[in-house]
This record gives sequence, structure tokens and C-alpha cells, in this order.
Amino acid sequence: MKTLLDKYRFLIARRISQVLIMVLYVIANVYGINFLTGNLSSSLLAGIIPLSDPYAVLQMFVAGAVISIDIIVGALIITIFYMTVGGRAFCSWVCPVNMITDLANYLRRKLGFNQIQKKQPASRNIRYWVLAISLVISFFMGLAAFEFISPISMVHRGIIFGLGFGWAAILVIFLFDLFVLKNGWCGHVCPLGGAYSLIGKTSLIRVHHNAPNCTACMKCKEVCPEVQVLHMVTKESIPVLSGECTNCGRCIEVCDDDALNFSIKNLKKGKDNEVR
Repeated sequence: MKTLLDKYRFLIARRISQVLIMVLYVIANVYGINFLTGNLSSSLLAGIIPLSDPYAVLQMFVAGAVISIDIIVGALIITIFYMTVGGRAFCSWVCPVNMITDLANYLRRKLGFNQIQKKQPASRNIRYWVLAISLVISFFMGLAAFEFISPISMVHRGIIFGLGFGWAAILVIFLFDLFVLKNGWCGHVCPLGGAYSLIGKTSLIRVHHNAPNCTACMKCKEVCPEVQVLHMVTKESIPVLSGECTNCGRCIEVCDDDALNFSIKNLKKGKDNEVR
């Protein structure tokens, strides 16, 4: 039987990661301890290593901006990192908005809203359309379109400099996910999540399903923010290959059958293509 820590170990680790990253930005701004400076779009780690959001850099590029070498290097570092660990890990382990949407979806389950809304009324492909449209708008307007209105940036700046209008972004996303659409913002709309889904298609770290252990309790599908990636549950022993998986680990935590675990994808194709 799993202990309480077993059931929440990844959730606790994610919250520590998200809060610690925000704290590092805050102390850089308030106390001048510059271990991590900048913002989620462009940062400098330890005063040496540039880190840049590839989606933000792509918007700048199509907008016609002259992009410096350090920004390009930063984007390459982040791209390679998330191509390895899973692109949507940014959404569940770094992005501060994830804490808001997780709370909204926890309340949805507790209040029984998921039983009322049996079928999702929106496609998860919306995020890719928003991504494409944001690049088109960036091209014609000559600015990074999504960065200009991004709730993620608003919340991030709000945490560092005082929430202000960030409260409105938090409230809108929270109410949207709670009352309108399950996993609405992160799972359907956010183009940044869409960008990292594409980057994460090649990732080595995967959630692996072990069918013989599975008792079809469906607890994993209850908590998963991207339930479509768990299509193999009850059917076959294969890894989650979709880049839309956030690698949040909640499905692993709630599974009492030990049917789900993280695995490392073997680069060599074949029958045993997972190292567990």
C-alpha cells in the first residue's frame, strides 16, 4: 500500500520546483542575488548561462527582430533540454499558472463538475491554431504577439513586482478552468504548451504503462491533465509517446497497482525499447 508521501511525491517536488524558481527571480530583483535573473522568456543562470524560451524567440524572429547570439544560444539550450526530458515538463514543473489550473481542476473533481460535463466541448488542437495565429500576427505587427498578452508573463511579473493586473489573469484562468472547460487553459488554449508539446516529441523520459498490473481503476485518467495520452491504459504495455504529456507524474502517484512508472526510452528500436 502506498504511503501518503508516495501518493504526492511528484506533486510536492513540482510545487517546490515552481516556487523555488519564482523565489530565485524575486531575490534577484529585490536583494540583488543574481543566481537567476530575467523572466521566463529570457533569463541568465549564474550570470553565465543564457536561457531563452524558444517560442518567444520564434515570435521575435518572425516579427523581424534582430536576435543576439546569446538569445539564440539560450533558446538552443532550452530546446535541447526539453527535447530530452519532455517539453511539457515546463508546464508542470516550471510554469506558475500550473498551480492555478491544478487548483481549479482539483475543485472540479471535488464539486462533481466533471460528471456534469461528460464530453469536452473543445478540441485540444486549439492551442496549435493559437500558436500558428500568434506567429502570423507577430509577422504582420512586428512584435511578439503572445508575449504581449501572455497570462503566464502577467502572473510571473506580478509575483516578482506585485500582482496588479496579474490578479485579473489569475482569476480569469481559474474561473475558466473551474466552470467552463476542464483543463481549459493549459490543455486546450495555451500556445506555449503547444510549442513545448512539439519540442517534447523526441523526449527520452516517458511514462510507461504495464498492462498486466492494471486493474482498470481509472484513477490515472481522473487526475491526468492530458487524458488522451493515456489511451493505452487497460490495453497494452507501451510508453506514452505523445509530446502532450506533461510528465507531471500524477498518474504514477495515484496508481495503486504500480501499472505506471517513469521510464527512459531506448534509442535502439525493437521489442524492449524501454529501460525502466
